[in-house]
Amino acid sequence: MTYPERFSNLPAYAWPRLRALLDVHEPGAEPINMTIGEPRHPFPAFVGEVLANAVDEFARYPTNEGSPELLAAICGWISRRYAVDVTPDRIMALNGTREGLYNAAMALSPETKNGATPVVLLPNPFYQVYAIAALSVNAEPVLVPATAATGHLPDYASLPEDVLARTTIAYICSPANPQGAVADRTYWADLIALAEKYDFKIFADECYSEIYRDTPPMGVLEAVADTGCDPERVVAFHSLSKRSNLPGLRAGFVASGPKNVAEMRQLRAYSGAPLPMPLQRVAERVWSDEAHVIENRALYRAKFDLADEIFAGVEGYSSPDAGFFLWLPVADGEQAALRLWQDTGVRVLPGAYLSRPDPAGDPGAGYIRVALVAPKEETQRGLTLIRDCLYT
Repeated sequence: MTYPERFSNLPAYAWPRLRALLDVHEPGAEPINMTIGEPRHPFPAFVGEVLANAVDEFARYPTNEGSPELLAAICGWISRRYAVDVTPDRIMALNGTREGLYNAAMALSPETKNGATPVVLLPNPFYQVYAIAALSVNAEPVLVPATAATGHLPDYASLPEDVLARTTIAYICSPANPQGAVADRTYWADLIALAEKYDFKIFADECYSEIYRDTPPMGVLEAVADTGCDPERVVAFHSLSKRSNLPGLRAGFVASGPKNVAEMRQLRAYSGAPLPMPLQRVAERVWSDEAHVIENRALYRAKFDLADEIFAGVEGYSSPDAGFFLWLPVADGEQAALRLWQDTGVRVLPGAYLSRPDPAGDPGAGYIRVALVAPKEETQRGLTLIRDCLYT
């Protein structure tokens, strides 16, 4: 029996790789897990009541694209957040944005581009689903460093013209995972201009858009309105996982032009798993409520301030603009993670588990990613242990 070669050589995923590195050793103290970006703040108190009132709808097949009520709630949120009006035919509810980030490539990337193998552009480091989506559509994934030198966002315009001419999709995460960098108005405008020149689509992963200090990050839908470009040029992905502390709900949405969305809905009708109706009812209510998001953001802001205080004076420390990760410089990410685990019990993720080597090296190898998702006191304890173990 043979298997597809494009999947057979995948590196181990981050979490099995981390367990293989750390779990053969005893922790140096009571473990503090700062690896996975799984929010631990309270989710909205009304969720249980909404779910209980809708529980009978588990007896129904869910609507493929999202109920009219849910799509209306999402359109309302986009209007309030970005001052952009979209219609329900430009939205599809997702069973978690990972589904959308993967399946959108399946629906929208052509088999060839200018008579050649298509290219999908990825930032490096990156959320690993981008790479598997590229391989699944038989495209060539081209990784572009997102380092301090580029503001931790990829400089796609620096690529050779023959690569850009074959590009069908460019993934961009803003606020960025893991670095917390935010694409500003100029970055979006330049990327849109590049996409229009070379005729590719921008897949904007904006799952961390609601976790920021003071200024709301600009979204790609705003940039579309600013530039007047065709909304089919961009595909935006949003989630309730981080915004509302509901990672287990698996509720998100994708927004684009009506033609793109029609293609994604068509694929979903054959192969997807739409969000169960009771969960759609919860999502509808959660997208309509902003009070819990403001409270959640304040909790993260306090932890940003803690991190700035604890790592003040640490060479190379960069306070994130948004998101909930620290991207901390170290000599070697794996060695630092192992030392922390053995000496302090703090569990972090080596940066190289989120990146791939390129001819210039591995842009993640000299970092660890630290998630600020735990309560404030636990976060303070973990960050202090990291500082004392690695930087003093």
